[in-house]
This record gives sequence, structure tokens and C-alpha cells, in this order.
Amino acid sequence: MAPLTRFSVAPLHMMTRHLAAVASGRADPDLVIAGARVLSTYSERILPDREVWIAGGRIAAVKPAGSHKGGAKRYDARGGIVAPGLVDPHIHIESSMVTACAYAEAALLNGTTTIFCDSHEIGNVMDVAGVEAMLEDARQAPLSIFLTVPSTVPATSAALETAGGNLTADKIGALFDRWPEALALGEKMDFVQVAMGDERSHAILAAALQRGRPVSGHVYGREFVSAYAASGVTDTHEAIDREIADDMLEAGIWLFLRGGPPTTPWHSLPQAIRTVTELGASHKRIAVCTDDRDADDLLLFGQDWVVREAIKAGMSPEQAWSMGSLHGATRFGVEGEVGGMGGGRRADLVLLDDGMKPVSTWYGGELVVENRAITPVLDAALSSRYRYPEAAYHTVKLPKEIKLVPELPTGPVTVNAIRTELPGITLGHEKIALEPANDWQAHFERHGLCFVTVVERHGKSDGNVAHGLLSNFGLTRGAVASSVGHDSHNIILAGVSEADMQVALRALEATQGGVCVVVDGEVTAMVELPIAGLLSEKRVTEVAEEVKLMKTQWDAAGCTIPYMGFNLIPLSVIPEIRITDKGLVLVPQMEIVPLVEPA
Repeated sequence: MAPLTRFSVAPLHMMTRHLAAVASGRADPDLVIAGARVLSTYSERILPDREVWIAGGRIAAVKPAGSHKGGAKRYDARGGIVAPGLVDPHIHIESSMVTACAYAEAALLNGTTTIFCDSHEIGNVMDVAGVEAMLEDARQAPLSIFLTVPSTVPATSAALETAGGNLTADKIGALFDRWPEALALGEKMDFVQVAMGDERSHAILAAALQRGRPVSGHVYGREFVSAYAASGVTDTHEAIDREIADDMLEAGIWLFLRGGPPTTPWHSLPQAIRTVTELGASHKRIAVCTDDRDADDLLLFGQDWVVREAIKAGMSPEQAWSMGSLHGATRFGVEGEVGGMGGGRRADLVLLDDGMKPVSTWYGGELVVENRAITPVLDAALSSRYRYPEAAYHTVKLPKEIKLVPELPTGPVTVNAIRTELPGITLGHEKIALEPANDWQAHFERHGLCFVTVVERHGKSDGNVAHGLLSNFGLTRGAVASSVGHDSHNIILAGVSEADMQVALRALEATQGGVCVVVDGEVTAMVELPIAGLLSEKRVTEVAEEVKLMKTQWDAAGCTIPYMGFNLIPLSVIPEIRITDKGLVLVPQMEIVPLVEPA
């Protein structure tokens, strides 16, 4: 049997004659899904008593129940709702900690059959080679995966952080020219530089615009919206409230309303959707997306969950499913292939129960999930994996000796501390006066502080290390560490003991990446990520179990924000203060400030 991939279904131009013959009754379909209600994303209605005729992995027709009289294979939907597979318009595969092939398992269980991924994480580690490796991985996956080419690698500049990659306008243009699945420019994160007319930023925008590719965005602050739209950006997933969401719609920017588990920094949908439910905006240019999910949350909170959150927030089921499928497809110009159930579209279909939860999934006409479990067809496809280039397994390059904590101040000083707040996206800048003390522990107990350190791990500096202090993080013993420090993906550590921080650092070096918790010199939890320090080689279900254990130990250590919020602490494009391997960065001023200042 041929591998189950996006390429298993022949292009429409090769199939029109046969599909027309099936639709007109002159040839039999391969499969009839009978006894169904059909959710039309075109008219936003649920149509009763329908059957779906499938041929060559595509939909030939949707007909009234009982229309087919021949002997084609039949699947009885038993009155369930058949809907087009979900289309997630903005995700980062790397956040799931699994490869593209492994990601497909969770996506299909959730009824998602098409995704648009921005692989800027592996691009930040391995430059073009990393992006192309993930594209090769994606081509072998039983899932339709398209690329929004990473646009902001590094997220700021070499003056503010050290990344492993440097995606210039020329490199981005070459990716568009070499890879047909590169359909758009990924989120342009350096919105301040875009608004201020930075030459490099606008050259990257031009590389997409001159090729007719749409540009995805990432922006905070209503004051930036007009300049952002004028620069050619036409979507964003960062609308955090109804006012900026409304501004963006009126500026011609598509909204991708991001839904995420409420315990993470990613659940902005309930506020942003109020532009529709309270201000009366149309939902025609609004989609929903997941953005980031770890392996555990990916299984529990997929695109289907986000759709249900939109229903909970006031949208009808038909509107919400359209926002989860057709709208994302339309934004990127692939609505002729996916997102709806018109003739000629791929037979990427989901059988739903009355609670809008996926029960079964067809991918290119193949039943890959049945009764919420993967089928042997999908299991076989997931058992064959892409092997990443050898260089991807050697990306954590550290000096032999690294000092992980700052010198203890000898007199009264003021420190620039980073204050963490739930859910963990934005961070506060807190100035704290420190009186003399004999050790750091006294400062920690008095002011609720702990160490935070970023270590450059790409081997591109002389061992850059930046020291900082976290306020309100809650860590009272041990250390935590991650090689997934967005977006340059240097190692970020927090702790109250340098000894435990050293154990955590060397544990990540030994595994060539991961996330770990250390208490009293022992690693109590570890998710190993040997591919670029970002990805596991295991199945998504295995990684999900490792992540669950790590989260339990993370909480037991007292951390007040989840580890995915912790990973954002070095992300120097979100206010107010961040820490990179170059030091403490004020945002949006894009200035480095010292940890310690005279009192």
C-alpha cells in the first residue's frame, strides 16, 4: 500500500472527468457515507438526510439520502453530523515537542486535517536547513501541512539576542521559490521595527509581497495597527481584546482568534470574539487557531476544542465550524481543496456527535480515526518516520564552565527584576531596592525572588550568559530549565540554587535539549528533545505522558506560571521586559538595561 500522505490524493485537474461521471451517476463512487446530517460551511446550515459520495479521495457529490442505488462500499453515519475537516491557520509544530509525522496523530483525532505551520522555532536553531528538514518531515506525514515561511529569525537583532539562524530576505525568497507548499509569510513578530520602517523587516515583507504571498502578523498595541496594515500584513492571531480586534478588522486584517487552555497564556478568544458578539462585526474574516500546544494539551485542546469555545462565546455551531475550517482555507487561498464539502474537494471529513466532538475522521477518503481511536491504516502511516539530518541532533553546544548566578551586591542597589503574572505572556518591569545581605537567599525570602539565567547554546558566541531575577515566580527550591527559550531557543533556567541550576543545565546538554525539573541535585522530571533541542522522536501519546509528569513536578516546585509561559521569558518582542543571552531587554524600547543599578 502506498504511504498515506497529502500526495495520496491526485490533483483535481487529473480527476475531473471521473468525478463528473460519479456525480452524474455514470460511475460508482468508492465510498458512500450514508445516514448523515451534513454541516455546510458555505451556507452555514446543517442539512438533514444526506449522503456523501467519495471517489479517488475526493468528494464527488453530496446527495439526498438514498440517492445511490449501486453496490459501492457504504459507511453508516447513523444520523451523525458530517463536516469538513478542520483547518488550523496558525500553529507551531515545534511547540508540540513532536515531529510533523507524530503531530498528525493528535490532529486527526481532533478532526484537524490541514494545518498552516510557522516553523520559526527550528529556523531559529538551524536556519534554512531546519525549515527544509521540517518540510521534508511534513511531506511524509498523514496530514496536509502547509508552511508560512518564518519571517522573523531572529525575533529582533543580533544586538539583542543570539540565534542559531538568520533568515534574510534572500533566503526567504528562495524558500518560496523552492517549496510549493510555502503559501504565505509567517508571523512578522518585530512589529515595532515594521512600524518604524526598518529596512531588513521591510525587505522580508517585500520578498513575500512581490511573489503575491499573503503576510501573517503578530502585533500588540492599537497604536501599531495602522502602520502594520499599511506594510502589507493581513492577518494576526494576537488580538487580546475586542477593541484591538475591531481595529484590525477595520484595517483589513484577518483575525485568527486563538483559543488555548485557560491555564496557559494562549486563551485570548473569549475577549477578542466580543468584536462580533458585542460590537456587531461580521465573522466572515475571522478564523480560529491553536497557535501553540504541547503534546499533552494537543490531545485535549485541539482545533475542535477551540471551535467549541467559540460556540460557548456566542457563535452558532455552524458559524464556529466554518471559522475552524472554511475561513482559514479561504484566507490562504486553498478553499478549492479543503474547508467545505463541495464537489471536487478533498474527502477530508469528520463525523461529529451532537456536542460537536469528533468521533471519526477521513483523510483523503481513508478512515483514519473511528470511534475516537486511530485505525490500522493510520497506525501504519505513523510507524514510518522521517529521520532528521544528523546535525539536528547536535545543537546544544556549551562551554565547560558557566557561571549561572550574578555576583551578590555589596551595598544598597536597585535591581531591574522581571515580574511574572498569569497567564504569562506579558511580563512586568519591577525595580526593587536591595539592602546589603550576606547571601542571595535573604533577598529571595524578603522580596519573593529567584534567579533567571539565559545561556547561549548555538556555539555562536564566547559563551554568552545573562543573569536576571524573577519576581513572583514562586520557585522556592531546586531549578527548572528549558532549551525552548523563545524565539532564539537558547537555554533558560530559573532556580534558587546554582548547584541545582548546574545539574539542570548539564542534563539538557546530555540529552541535547529538553525541559526538566531538578530538586536537591536530582532530575525529577525530563522531557527529552534531541532534535534541534525542540522535538522528541517518540509518538505523541508517549510524549504527552512525559509532559504530564513534568507539569506535575513543575507545579510541585511552586512555579506560578506554566512552563510554556516560562519559555516566553526570553521572547524580546512582547512587553515590558525580557531576558536574552545579551541581557535584560526593555520592550518596545528595544534597549538593554543592567540587572543592578546604584541605589
